[in-house]
Amino acid sequence: MPPQTAIPELKVRIGMGTATFPFSSARAYWRWVDLLESSQVDSLWQTDRLAGTQPFLESMSTMAALAGATERLKFGMNAVVVSLRDPLVLAKQCATIDYLSGGRLLPVFGVGNDYSPEWNATGRSPRQRGRLADEALEIMKRLWSEERVSFKGEFFQYEDASIAPRPVQKQLPLWIGGHSKAAIRRTARIGTGWLGGVQSPAQAGPVVAAIKEACAQIGRKIDEDHYGAGIPFHFGSWDDPEVAQFGRARARIRGAPDPRSYFAVGDAATILERVQEYLRVGVSKFVLIPIARGDDAMGDQTRRLVEEVIPVAHAWPGSATREARSTRQ
Repeated sequence: MPPQTAIPELKVRIGMGTATFPFSSARAYWRWVDLLESSQVDSLWQTDRLAGTQPFLESMSTMAALAGATERLKFGMNAVVVSLRDPLVLAKQCATIDYLSGGRLLPVFGVGNDYSPEWNATGRSPRQRGRLADEALEIMKRLWSEERVSFKGEFFQYEDASIAPRPVQKQLPLWIGGHSKAAIRRTARIGTGWLGGVQSPAQAGPVVAAIKEACAQIGRKIDEDHYGAGIPFHFGSWDDPEVAQFGRARARIRGAPDPRSYFAVGDAATILERVQEYLRVGVSKFVLIPIARGDDAMGDQTRRLVEEVIPVAHAWPGSATREARSTRQ
């Protein structure tokens, strides 16, 4: 067996995420949020989906609700499809939510894929979504920092546009999702971080390396700690019905890797080892998604992660070193 690559000293942070709505009611969801707020969970993430038969919370509405319902927890959307939204409205929403939450918004933006149901539902074409998103992201970034923004592009024309109040964070994070060549270039050009989607460590590593290379070519640098990944997890067995069902659903995603290459299923040690596999390829921010349905199952999976995994990961040497530096500054 070949020797394992040493784990780099990076500040590890673990958040939790949801895709479809797995709870019986809104009240049950808020009980779960309260559990996260009172724990060491770093952040809460909502998958973005506007159309479809499965229940999904709308991302921006959820972020606004979380701003008022929590005081410590950070939160973000993974990843909001900017190609389907107006950039002025989205920039204003992000600024307002960040302002009301005291600077806790962690926005991540993507362009969607060819097979997203929103394209058919709205009669739009996905063909130009990348160029449209590039214009929208440039406009949004400028609106967060400039007094007045004028812009003349292929898709958007703005004249002396401004928003107030601006985000509390002086540089509102602008993380990018996706792993295509265009997404890599987009991240290097304007991103402050990258959050992968359905990718194994073996797939995420080359993307991280490519982003760093693209940044070097244009004289930019993204913080070494600003690379993230999503990991579905389950305390239990691969034979558990919910794991098998979730695995079949993920396997139907075009180009998705074998679920056994990126799911974390087993005990706390197994989950921590999966996190370390990503660490070895330069990923240190994590969105762990419970493979569970129902209030009790979500609560049980979350409590075990909070008690058995997060304290260990947040205490790894790189995290402790970085925390000490932050305290001294």
